[in-house]
Amino acid sequence: MSTVTGDRLPLAALLALAMAGFITILTEALPAGLLVQMAKGLAVSEAWAGQTVTIYALGSLVAAMPLTAATQGMRRRPLLLAAIAGFVLANTVTAFSGNYALTMVARFLAGVSAGLVWALLAGYAARMVPEHQKGRAIAIAMVGTPLALSLGVPAGTLLGKLMGWRLCFAIMSLLALVLMVWVRLKVPDFAGQAAGKRRSLGQVFTLAGVRPVLLVVLAFVLAHNILYTYIAPLLGAAGMAERTDLALLVFGVTSLLGIGIVGVLIDRHLRALTLISTMLFGLAALALGLAGDAPALVYGAVAAWGLAFGGAATLFQTALAKTAGDAADVAQSMLVTAWNMAIAGGGMVGGVLLQRLGAGAFAPAVLGLLAATLVVVWAARRHGFPAPKGAGRANPGTPGRQRAS
Repeated sequence: MSTVTGDRLPLAALLALAMAGFITILTEALPAGLLVQMAKGLAVSEAWAGQTVTIYALGSLVAAMPLTAATQGMRRRPLLLAAIAGFVLANTVTAFSGNYALTMVARFLAGVSAGLVWALLAGYAARMVPEHQKGRAIAIAMVGTPLALSLGVPAGTLLGKLMGWRLCFAIMSLLALVLMVWVRLKVPDFAGQAAGKRRSLGQVFTLAGVRPVLLVVLAFVLAHNILYTYIAPLLGAAGMAERTDLALLVFGVTSLLGIGIVGVLIDRHLRALTLISTMLFGLAALALGLAGDAPALVYGAVAAWGLAFGGAATLFQTALAKTAGDAADVAQSMLVTAWNMAIAGGGMVGGVLLQRLGAGAFAPAVLGLLAATLVVVWAARRHGFPAPKGAGRANPGTPGRQRAS
């Protein structure tokens, strides 16, 4: 089935992809809100129950690149359906399992499915639309992520307290089943890569622009996760530990606003939006470091941070999809790996900083990472985060080449 060539976005198909992202993120994060109940249900400590999140991330980390590379030749829709079926199986097992080891196997399988889904989404969305709409299409496909974090996890936590944690995972399985039908009916199918056009992981990694984007993902997301993972002690240092829930709500709301803004502007201003998001995040980190016990400044900084981070995934995935071209799925699997490395690194680096230097060390560390991000984005003006066509001044010694914008 060919790509869409008109100006009308295929919303039903793109929203199906967004639903896949929603299920992926919610399956990953749900145990965080249900930790006490899961620990009791599985007869383990809360620390061991928390490892259900760790092994999910590990599944994504180890499977995304080799699995995506190995499935380049498969048709896209059957592959996406297989990945979603993995969530049906994993969440069903989690809902009924009373054995901790079996639950951990199911969670690892869910992580493997997640790694494949994330590798597929951006490239899939981009193939549905013409070149000038790729960024907007990817933004719609990515909207499930902030929705899952800002609305899905709190709703799942409340439902778990009222009706039990197992029901939450059973509902996730039902949602995935519904999504499989939705994808089969509304999402177009595309052929996999022909044998002669498939590229190895090494070949994709060395494409011009791929490495700068991956470096930006690693540094930006690492900076985010240092703050996000340890937001409670960070707020505690400002005397606001009891308002962590409100701060996270502010972050979630402005994240939704951020992805909306990026979705409207990304196809014309990807480079500028990436630079602005990085600088805005830096200002927010600086404000958090200087806020002291001023609640208004803390909330303002958290709001700016959410605004900067909300569209980040869309910016990075769009940049990589445009840079990698036909190898977008393999490149996206590298982004998934870098993203999960940054999540794990945020927990480790933030923990060391908190233990040895205190929460006051977060802001300088984050600012250092964001400064590096800014340098890489600025330098990648030809490949990765290219300047708009016609932005450069023509060489006065040669005839200028003008292109219609």
